[in-house]
Amino acid sequence: MNSLTHDGPGPWILLFPLVWAAVILGGITLLRRTARRGRSGPWGRPHATDGEPSPIALLGRRFAAGEIDEDEYWRRLSVLDEQFGPHAKGGPA
Repeated sequence: MNSLTHDGPGPWILLFPLVWAAVILGGITLLRRTARRGRSGPWGRPHATDGEPSPIALLGRRFAAGEIDEDEYWRRLSVLDEQFGPHAKGGPA
């Protein structure tokens, strides 16, 4: 029975911090990747599902370039926000 007793946990105990570090870093990486994919709306990069910019992003670019004035921008944005906004029903979110 003496052959089964140990003086301590042994050097393999050092693997536990490495395993936990790998789990934590993997979780952080996964969260960052999913956060990048889900960006849309006013705080992220708006995008459509086919890889082209969303109509709201295109409207913003036209306003920034001076092609349309502020009144036209807000009028069109209210229409697009109903169809393509984050709480739209039936359209891309």
